[in-house]
Amino acid sequence: MQKIFIIEDSKDINIILAQMLKDEGYEVKSAFTGLEAMTELKSEKYDLILLDIMLPYISGDQILKELRTFSDVPVIVISAKDMVVTKIDLLKLGADDYITKPFDLGEVSARVASNLRRFNKNKEIYNVINYKDISINTSTKQVIANGVELELTAKEYLIIELLIQNLGKVFSKVNIYESIWKEEYIGDDNAVKTHMSNLRSKLKKASPDQQYIETVWGLGYRLYK
Repeated sequence: MQKIFIIEDSKDINIILAQMLKDEGYEVKSAFTGLEAMTELKSEKYDLILLDIMLPYISGDQILKELRTFSDVPVIVISAKDMVVTKIDLLKLGADDYITKPFDLGEVSARVASNLRRFNKNKEIYNVINYKDISINTSTKQVIANGVELELTAKEYLIIELLIQNLGKVFSKVNIYESIWKEEYIGDDNAVKTHMSNLRSKLKKASPDQQYIETVWGLGYRLYK
């Protein structure tokens, strides 16, 4: 369940927003002062923040400025200030969206969903690692070789991810077994051999002319440079 943090000093508005978001299926927490909000943000992670500007003790723009030194969580400012220059300044500080009071609950709901969707999509894009014509999305666990999506078992996926994230490093069968199976190696290397063979076959089928996994005799496996 996605977590949303509402920072709004008006009790009535805070309660209305919280109830609407709970009804939408989100987990919600509220803060009513800037000091309370800043303490919470330093100890807990959220998927999105609704932020008022006029807050007691610490203003919303100060919270936003400090927040951006340690988090890229989406922030939607909700404020009675509707001057263009105010919106521009807050967007420059790191706000992702801006809603002017009085607001429509349907609009808030739509903007929350839109910002969460965009942020999650960007995370997926940034979590892509590449090697030759292989592309791995570490968020979706999708592996594409030569434009073909591979149907890998969980262990096969973990092996190719391990090798790509450590390009050039040689992994012994013991290293691979203990890294992937999370168990102590007891001398039977058939599990590693079988998964490695199956992984190589699937890569070969997708891209017959490429060489990916090199056997370093007496040592283990690594990716060709």
